Amino acid sequence: MLTRLLSGDTPRSGLLTALLLIVLISLAFAPFLFPGTKSLETAARICIFIVLVASYDLLLGYAGIVSFAHTMFFGIGAYGTALALSTTGPNYGSLIWGTAAGAGVAALFALAIGLFSLRVKAIFFAMVTLAVASAFAVLVSQMSWLTGGEDGLNYKIPRELTPAFKLIKAKVFDVSINGKILAYYLVFFAAAILFLVMLRIVNSPFGRTLKAVRDNAFRAEAIGYRVVWYRTTATVLSAVMAALAGSLLAIWLRYTGPATTLSMEIMIDILLMVVIGGMGTLYGAVLGATLFILAQTYLQNLMGVAAEATSAVPVFSTLVAPERWLLWLGVLFILSIYFFPTGIVGRLRAGRA
Repeated sequence: MLTRLLSGDTPRSGLLTALLLIVLISLAFAPFLFPGTKSLETAARICIFIVLVASYDLLLGYAGIVSFAHTMFFGIGAYGTALALSTTGPNYGSLIWGTAAGAGVAALFALAIGLFSLRVKAIFFAMVTLAVASAFAVLVSQMSWLTGGEDGLNYKIPRELTPAFKLIKAKVFDVSINGKILAYYLVFFAAAILFLVMLRIVNSPFGRTLKAVRDNAFRAEAIGYRVVWYRTTATVLSAVMAALAGSLLAIWLRYTGPATTLSMEIMIDILLMVVIGGMGTLYGAVLGATLFILAQTYLQNLMGVAAEATSAVPVFSTLVAPERWLLWLGVLFILSIYFFPTGIVGRLRAGRA
C-alpha cells in the first residue's frame, strides 16, 4: 500500500527513509510538538516550499529546463486567490475559484512561454524566462489599483481559518484548536496531496520520457517522441503546481505582495533548495526546503547563543556574531555542495548502493 502511494519510488536508503519520516511526523504534528507562533509559521512555510521546490525540480531535474520564471507562476497563484478574496469576500467559493483562476492563468502563461521559447537553446530560454518574470514583477508593482502595488493586498479569509474561530473549547495537549490550526492542516494536507501527485507524474511513462528527453533530446526525437510537446507539458504542469503553492501561501499569510511571491531572492532560494536536496528526485525537495528554511529561521538565533557562550574568545565570538548569519549560511551551502555534489538524496542513495 505504501509503495503504491509512493508510486513505486521508495527512498531506497535506510537513513533517507528515517530523515523523511522525521520531517513528515514533525510537520504532521507541528502544532503539538512545537507550540508557538514562530514554529507554526516555519512549519507552514516548509510545507508550501516543498511543493514549490518539487514543482521546480519537475522542470529542472526531470525535464532539464532552466527557467527563472517560477516565482512568476508562484505569484500568479497567490494573487489569483488574493484578488478573489478581496473582491468577492472571505468565503470558500472565492477561495476555490480564485485558486482555480490562478492555476489556469499560470498554465496559459506557461503554455505561451513554452510554445514560443522551448525551441531555442537552453541558455536563451533561461534569458527569455528571466525577462518575462522581471517584466511581470514590474507590471504587478505598477498596477496598484488592482494589485496594491509594492504594498500588496491584505484581505480576509473564511472565519473558520482564523485564530478567532474555536473548533472546541478544551485544549488538546495544551494547544487550543482554533482556526489557525485548521488553516495549518489545510496547508499540510494540500501540500501532501500535491507532492504525491507530482511523485505519480514523474514515475509515470510521461515522467520516464521526460528523463529521456533530458538526457538526449536528439535521440528521443529520433525515435518518435515530440520533444517540444513533452517540454511544454512539463512547463505547464510545473507552473500549475507552483501557482497552487502560491495559493496556499496567500491563504496562510492573508497577505500577498511582490516581496513575498515575485522577488528574485525567492527564485535563488528555490535553486539552492533544489541543489541541496538533489536534482531529479522529489525527495530532495523535502530535505532541501526543510533544511534551508530552518537555517533561514533559526541560524541567526543559534549564532547569538554561540556568540554569548564564546564572548571570552574575541576572534571566534566576532565570527559567530548574529549579524553574520548570511555569511555562515553561504558557508553551509558551499560545504553541502562539496560533500554532497549530487545533493543529499543522491549521496544517501549512492552510499546505500
